[in-house]
Amino acid sequence: MTAPIRISSTEFRSRTDRLLERVNGAELSGVVLFDQVNILYFTGFAFIPTERPMVFAMSAGGERAMYVPRLEVEHVQSVTDMDRVEHYVEYPDDPHPMVGFKGMLEDMGIATGDSRDLGADLDGYPWIFGYEGPTLSELTGAWVVSLQGDVNRMQAVKSEAELGLIRESCKWAGYGHTLLQRYTVAGETETTVSMRASHEATVAMLDAIGSAFSAQSWPETGVRAEYRGQIGRGGTIPHTLANNVTFQRGDVLVSEASCPMWGYTSELERTMIIGEPSARQREMFGHALAAQDVGLSALAPGVTCSSVDAAVHQYYEEHDLMPYWKHHTGHCLGLRYHEGPFLDTGCHTEIQEGMVFTVEPGFYVSDLGGFRHSDTVAITADGIEMLTDYPRDLESLVITTD
Repeated sequence: MTAPIRISSTEFRSRTDRLLERVNGAELSGVVLFDQVNILYFTGFAFIPTERPMVFAMSAGGERAMYVPRLEVEHVQSVTDMDRVEHYVEYPDDPHPMVGFKGMLEDMGIATGDSRDLGADLDGYPWIFGYEGPTLSELTGAWVVSLQGDVNRMQAVKSEAELGLIRESCKWAGYGHTLLQRYTVAGETETTVSMRASHEATVAMLDAIGSAFSAQSWPETGVRAEYRGQIGRGGTIPHTLANNVTFQRGDVLVSEASCPMWGYTSELERTMIIGEPSARQREMFGHALAAQDVGLSALAPGVTCSSVDAAVHQYYEEHDLMPYWKHHTGHCLGLRYHEGPFLDTGCHTEIQEGMVFTVEPGFYVSDLGGFRHSDTVAITADGIEMLTDYPRDLESLVITTD
């Protein structure tokens, strides 16, 4: 059986050490994290977010704690090495669970005495499934300093272990997409084809790597290969939802495939056409492919995200394509399927080695459909590594009707 592919406890500890440096550098009494992905990133604890508050806290002295409902105590103890795990009975309860959390913070020396300021990703547990409760600042009387920007920047640059998980995600997403394309025929529905391809790819992955796989993602449990309703004229809406559409000859399709791998994900999208493409379909497909090539060529360490988007926009303008433009050139991803920074004219972040981007410029023609490829790429010392591996040329992406 293949050895598990995952983030080590040493790496999780290194991440909290880096966060602690930020806390102490800003002379904060500690840090509190409520966001599900942030907690996973720093502790390795993956959970389903509900109305029950789940919180990670760390004091300026480095003591690390989780505050969870009773039903999660054994769960968090089994997968983390926290210095303390405290719990409340249930939500809602009397007193409110946040009363116990305040007591834990005081016992850890967070937001007490002369050291009142503390860092956080959010000012309190967010509304989820009907949760209501006090903000962190109301609860503690402290000045809450947002550290979410610092966390974003940490998460944007991937370690070798993270890159390994994303590569593995790309491999199985590619296999899922192979099945998706194979099973797509005129007369079938997107629901049937997507479910078949996703299920068969997941089973094949489990046969190949067994216990090395864990999704660590809610609600995804394996390979996902689908169209999300981006079929025919439905493809002109980039973020539409699956609608059980029946495939027809002449349809332009925009596909999507990914696979959670210990929480990390990837993105593979392709424009495909059922039957012989028309001259107009060939033209727009060619422009989408060329625009993606521009974006890929512009990526490199040291350049800004805005300059990559500007290069792609220049291609749009030179070919009178701006009327068909709807979104930025790409974005980072990792534990979230959308992370910052973004390949957009409004994002002037300098690209660094270890960042992982999607490159996905697209065109949306009202009477024709959507045209967009998306590939996942890692920034290397001298350029990029293409992590996804799937044909991009038109001939390979035409679905024959014979």
